Amino acid sequence: MNVTNYALWTAVVTPLLPNGSLDLESLTRLVNEQVEAGNGLLILGSTGEALNLNLKTRKQIIEHVVAMNPASPIMVGVGGNLLEEQKEWIQYLEGLNVHAYLLVTPHYAKPGPVGQYHWFQALMDTSSRPCMLYNVPGRTAIPMAIDAVKRLNTHKNFWAIKEASGSVDKFKEYLSAAGGKQVFCGDDALMPEFAHAGAAGLVSVASNAWPKQTNLYVKQCLNKTFDAKELWTKASNSLFVASNPVPVKRLMAEKGTIKTAIMMAPLSHEDMESSEPVIAADIEVNRWYQEMK
Repeated sequence: MNVTNYALWTAVVTPLLPNGSLDLESLTRLVNEQVEAGNGLLILGSTGEALNLNLKTRKQIIEHVVAMNPASPIMVGVGGNLLEEQKEWIQYLEGLNVHAYLLVTPHYAKPGPVGQYHWFQALMDTSSRPCMLYNVPGRTAIPMAIDAVKRLNTHKNFWAIKEASGSVDKFKEYLSAAGGKQVFCGDDALMPEFAHAGAAGLVSVASNAWPKQTNLYVKQCLNKTFDAKELWTKASNSLFVASNPVPVKRLMAEKGTIKTAIMMAPLSHEDMESSEPVIAADIEVNRWYQEMK
C-alpha cells in the first residue's frame, strides 16, 4: 500500500472501558470510520497513549487492527528512550502487515545531533518500511536536530517528517533539511500556514472526532481554497485545553463514538473540568462541513 497517497493521517485514540481494559468494539468502529473517510491510520502514537500502555496491550491493539485488514495504510508509533527496546518493537512489527513507522525523537534523554542521528539511523536500519521522523519538542523536551535530518535524508527508509513544534519558520527549516522528502504538519490548527509553506499533509488529532470534516479541511488547505481559519483554529485549540488526548476522548465519549473518556494513567479525564469547549467546537465544525458539502 502506497503511504505517499495519503495527505491525512489520524493519530487514532485508544478507547478504554470503565475498568481500563481495551474497548475493541469501539476501536473497530474508529478504524472503519477513518477508512470510510479516506484517512491513513496512525496507531499507538502519543494520541493513542502508547507510552502509558504495556507491551501486551500495545500488541493486542496492533494485532486487532491488522486483523481487520483495513483498506487504509497502517503507520505505527515507535518511541521511548531505550534503543534496543524500540528495535525489538520494530522487529515485532516487521512480522505484521503494517506499512510505515513514526519514529519520535527520544524522550527525556535530550540527545544532541550525533546521538539523534545514530538513534534514527539504527531504527531505520531495523525497518524495511517507510519511516516518518517526528519532531515534538513539547513532549520530548528537545527538538529534532536539523543536522541529524540532513545526514539522514538519503536513507532508503526516510519517507517524511511530522513537524509539531508550532512554528512555520521551523517547518521551513525541516522542509529544507529533508532533501525533497515530505514534511507533514503535526498541529491541526496550523495546517493552513503549513500548507502554504509546502506541507504534504496533516497528522491529526481532530480527525478522530471529525474524520470526514478534517479530510475536507486538509484538501482545501492543500488546494488553497480554505477560508475558515478562525473556525478551525478555535475548534482545533479546543482539543488541547487539557493534555492530549483528554479533550478529544471527552468529545468522542459525549458523541457516543467511544463508550468512555477513560484515560490510561497517569492521564485522567478528570483533568478536563467541562466538555463545553469541545461540544461548541463540534457544532461549528459540523455546520461548516454541511455548508461545504
